[in-house]
Amino acid sequence: MTAAAGSRGAGRERLVVIGGDAAGMSAASQARRLRGPDELEIVAFERGHFTSYSACGIPYWVGGHVQERDRLIARTPEQHRARAIDLRMRTEVTEIDVDRQRVRARDVDSGAESWTSYDRLVIATGARPVRPEMPGVDAPGVHGVQTLDDGQALLDTLARTSGRRAVVVGGGYIGVEMAEALINHDHEVTVVDRADEPMSTLDPDMGRLVRTAMEGLGITMAGGTAVTKVLTGDDGRVRAVATEHAEYPADVVVLGIGVRPETSLARAAGLPLGAHGGLLTDRAMRVRGYENIWAGGDCVEVLDLVSGQERHIALGTHANKHGQVIGTNVGGGYATFPGVVGTAVSKVCDLEIARTGLREKDARRVGLRFETVTVESTSRAGYYPGASPMTVKMLAERRTGRLLGVQIVGREGAAKRVDIAAVALTAGMTVEQMTALDLGYAPPFSPVWDPVLVAARKATAKVRASMS
Repeated sequence: MTAAAGSRGAGRERLVVIGGDAAGMSAASQARRLRGPDELEIVAFERGHFTSYSACGIPYWVGGHVQERDRLIARTPEQHRARAIDLRMRTEVTEIDVDRQRVRARDVDSGAESWTSYDRLVIATGARPVRPEMPGVDAPGVHGVQTLDDGQALLDTLARTSGRRAVVVGGGYIGVEMAEALINHDHEVTVVDRADEPMSTLDPDMGRLVRTAMEGLGITMAGGTAVTKVLTGDDGRVRAVATEHAEYPADVVVLGIGVRPETSLARAAGLPLGAHGGLLTDRAMRVRGYENIWAGGDCVEVLDLVSGQERHIALGTHANKHGQVIGTNVGGGYATFPGVVGTAVSKVCDLEIARTGLREKDARRVGLRFETVTVESTSRAGYYPGASPMTVKMLAERRTGRLLGVQIVGREGAAKRVDIAAVALTAGMTVEQMTALDLGYAPPFSPVWDPVLVAARKATAKVRASMS
């Protein structure tokens, strides 16, 4: 092992960044914009082969909507280095020494290790996919889809495997998006999920709409059952997945069970973690109790503006915002990340799925009393060609009428309507206030009353009735 790396010029600080994707490199890039190389040295470590790429785009690359892998890469290592960022690829940080302000890193290929000191540290270690401990889970033909390397490995398997049976384990965002990708490869797709309905980020009644639509697309849905093992053939490759009650033949298996914060380094260093295992930060994204350590991206917990509690939400939108905030603060400016309302959208073929705010069980967990309404409407004026159905569910706090959450399932034009609710939630609006929103209208774009506002009207009436 070599000694702590590098001498610094007089008055020059060193920023060390752990993680070369959205949060980490956004922080490094923003800090560099504000402080030049003579003032701030930036060293970044990335254990993989790629930097600054869209993990959210991997299902669409695998499914053929995006033709080239490199289209998902926003900035290459060479581009970062051209901006005076010392980016060290295929280098994994294995220890954070908080007391001596240094990190230990290992070259993934050679195994060589060295210490690098820091004045300021950014932890952007991301999240790790949930990989259940079960027999056969590491067999050839079983894939996760967290990184570009994962996506390439899956494409290679699809190219060389003659069978056309695929099983997706997990019915969340990753699961439904990968189901579409595999359909695009002409596979027979089965989705196995321990929840009764897919998309557990929705309430079960809305998840049921998703299941019905997916079955209409030819996807076999096996809900309310957990995979217990992966079965292999004589060649050692996957041949099926098994639950307690059934077996589902498979030539390829994709794990889409979700992710957890990758905070093993932080835990070992004694940094504060929340109930979900993510790092805890203040609004400036500074790790609580540590003046010179920041954290952002999928490894942190964030404030839910609706419930007032900390949540773990792994989304690239948040990670990039965290990085901007961190880089601004490291660079001598001031910025904060106030929190989230939990907005997310997804699709499977032509089915669009959206949610923001709280589900029913979320509201109950934090002790809120609420009313719910569900409305059926269309994306355009009913008489205009191409109008497609959508279902909108809305939660409002009883008596106050404060909007608590919205879920939408429909076809073209459905998902992005959730942004109306996301803005209303952030502003703390009531459902009655929402009914007066001056939204754009023309028959090709919406009915006279937008579906979200129809739900707000019905929710207003129900809240008023609860007060009588």
